[in-house]
Formats: sequence, C-alpha cells, structure tokens
Amino acid sequence: MMLMMNYAGTGAGNTATEKVQKNPNYLMANERMNLMNMAKLSIKGLIESALNLGRTLDSDYAPLQQFFVVMEHCLKHGLKAKKTFLGQNKSFWGPLELVEKLVPEAAEITASVKDLPGLRTPVGRGRAWLRLALMQKKLSEYMKALINRKDLLSEFYEPNALMMEEEGAIISGLLVGLNVIDANFCMKGEDLDSQVGVIDFSMYLKEGPIAKSSEEDVEKELEVQIGMKQEMEMAMKMLDRDVCEKQEALVALRQQLDDLRALKHELSFKLQSSDLALKQKNELNSRLEEKTNQMAATIKQLEHRLRGAVRDRLDAEEANRLFKQDFGDKIESLQMEVDRLRKQCLHYEKEQKKEAKRRPSGNQIVKEVPENKYSPLRIPHLLQKNMSAQNKGVPENVKQAVNEMNSTAHNSTTSPSISPERENECKNCGGIFCSTCSSNEIPLPSSIHPERVCNLCYQRLIQQYCSSPS
Repeated sequence: MMLMMNYAGTGAGNTATEKVQKNPNYLMANERMNLMNMAKLSIKGLIESALNLGRTLDSDYAPLQQFFVVMEHCLKHGLKAKKTFLGQNKSFWGPLELVEKLVPEAAEITASVKDLPGLRTPVGRGRAWLRLALMQKKLSEYMKALINRKDLLSEFYEPNALMMEEEGAIISGLLVGLNVIDANFCMKGEDLDSQVGVIDFSMYLKEGPIAKSSEEDVEKELEVQIGMKQEMEMAMKMLDRDVCEKQEALVALRQQLDDLRALKHELSFKLQSSDLALKQKNELNSRLEEKTNQMAATIKQLEHRLRGAVRDRLDAEEANRLFKQDFGDKIESLQMEVDRLRKQCLHYEKEQKKEAKRRPSGNQIVKEVPENKYSPLRIPHLLQKNMSAQNKGVPENVKQAVNEMNSTAHNSTTSPSISPERENECKNCGGIFCSTCSSNEIPLPSSIHPERVCNLCYQRLIQQYCSSPS
C-alpha cells in the first residue's frame, strides 16, 4: 500500500494532478518522500519505546512489526516485475541476496534463511532476512553497502525507485540508530509467507485534547507498573540465578570434556602400547612355533637315530655273543692243540736224549738227526702259522704259551750246535736267531722298508700296529 500525503485543499489537488500529467516521475518522487517520512516516524518511535521500556523487543511488539512493514514497502518501491509462468512477480529477496557478495558477513544470514524449514516464498525469505539483520545490528551496514552499488540495483529497480535515489541513502543513515535496540525473534513456526504488509497510521497520528485521568486511574496504573517492575526484578533475579547455574554447569561440562579428552588420549596411548605388545608377542609366538617345529623335527631324527643305535647295539651284542662263543670254541681247540704239541715236544726231547746217549758225538747227532717238521725249533713256527690262520681275537693265555715256546726255541738257537750260516740278526731287538725263528719281515718305526725280525718281535709289532688308531 503506497501512501500519498497531501495536506492541501482542492486547488492543491488540481495542481498535483496537473503536475502528474506534465511530469510522470512526480508520483514516484511523492511516494519516495512519503515512505522516507514514514521510515523516520517508525524508527523514531521504535527507539523511544525501546529506551522507555528498557527491555529486549520481540516479534510481538507492535511498533517493531510496523517498522518491518515500512521497510518492506521501501524495498518494494520501484521494483521491477519478473515475468513467470504464473504471471508477474515482484520480490525484494533478489536484491537482498546481493548483500552476501558485497559484505561477506551477510553470508551467515543468507544461509540461515535458506535453511529455515517454514519458508516457501521469496517474500517470506526477505522478511526473515530483515529480522536476522536487525538482530545482528548490521541492518544499516547492509543497506548502505547495497545502496552504494546502484549498478547492481539497476537490474532489480526502476531508475526512480527509492533505493536508487537519495531517500534510500537517508533511510540507511537513519537505520544506524537501531543499533541500540536489542531484538529477539523466534522465527520457527512463524508464518512469514502469508503476512499482510499494511501500515497502521493510527500509531503515528496525534489525538486532540486528551482528558486528564482521574487520580484513582493514575494510582491503579502506578500499582500496575510497580507490580510489573517487581515481577521484572524477580524474573531478572531468577534469570541471573539461572545464568549462574548454567555457567557453573558449563564449567563442569568443560571440565568433564577435558577429563574425557585426557582419558581418551590415555586410552589411545594404552591401545597403541597394547597393539605394539601384541605384535611383539605374535612375532615371538611365530619364532617359538618355528623353533618348536625345528625341535620336533630334531626329536624325530634323534628318535630315528636312537632306534637305529638300539638295533645296532642289539646286533653288536648278538655278534659279540656269537664271537665269544666261536672264539671260546677256538680257544679250547687251540689249548688242546698246544697241549698235544707240548706232549709231542717232550716226546721228541726224550727221543733226542736217548739218541744222544747212543751217539758218541753231539755234532754228528745233530747232523744226522733228520729235520722233522715237529722238531722243537719248528713248534713255535707251527703255532704261529696256526694262530695266523685263525681270527685275531686269540686270548692272552694262548699268546703267553706261544711266547714261552718261542723264547725256548730262541734260547735253543744260541747253542753251539746251530750252524752260524743259518743265524740271522733281529733288526728290532738285536738278538741272533735261526732262520726259522726270524723268517718274518715287517716295516719298523725307524724304517719304511720291511726288515727281518724274530717271531716274538713280529707278534709284538703286529699287536702294536693293530692297537694304534692309525
């Protein structure tokens, strides 16, 4: 609803009509002037009422509602109509969206308006934007930044619109006084799309002589004001107490938050330590499993070797038993052979003595006595050949008997009846023996070539070589 204030009479009305017919912009100028005056009255009354009441204004306060209606008319003045499928549409939400590009702080308001769930039309978004800007106490700053960019406003407004002329700059300057007002709006659930923007002029018209109220009415009004003041004081005290409690609760919550953060950090550190310890234990477990597998394989090998060793031991015990049994029989046979040979030797000695008694000369007896294969000189040699034909495991008693007979034969070779041509020197002990008692050759420790040795040294060297590790 546009307002034209004309206080002149009929003649003045005719003059105005003639001016409109002569100058088409006169109507736009008159509307701008009227809107500027209404904005002055609205802003002045809003500031005075807010200072007198001394409280925060909310959306139910009538002068504040009228202020937004006046601002809506100012923004709609000279607005270009956009053609749509449903017809022409005039919306001041488009210019207000430009403020976001001019002042970065207005981006928060624009985002909040777009996020409000109950707004469906551009008009509702524009009304919500004006309320949020007043709550921020930045409405004058935003309007001034918008009016200074007429190159951008020309896209939305006609050249003679209020926002394009000086009246717009004056209104933006008047809006600075609203920064002293604290406004609080709850736009959730408020229907801003369907509100009717009609200016109530009764708030700005002065009445004639006002009748004086009676003294009782004044007292009643005073009592009401005192009660309201007491209620306000009580409400302020309760509000202060509530604020203190909320602050204490906030401090406690912050302390709990810090404690939770510290606990979270500690738990995170413990978790990392546990993960590291678990990783190390897993690696140790893997190594132990690998060693266990190796030990199991080694145990299996040792068990296999143990079973083989047990079998070898049993075989060796059986072989030893058979060996002892076999050599026991051989020892008995050899002992019997030695006894038989001794008896035969004694018999030959007796025969030799008898022959010596019958013969006058000992040398002739020796020469004439045929060399019997069972003579005392050949008995040790025969025993040696017989023992060499057997195994090497001959017992010590048999070896001692053979050695005694061999020593007897050695002593007999030293007699003068032996021919010097048949005597040989033992390269080991240096003794003189007959060819029969020194017929063996063996390498000596002092010589690598085989040397002639006596039968006793031969047996001794054979035993020494057999017992040595090499």
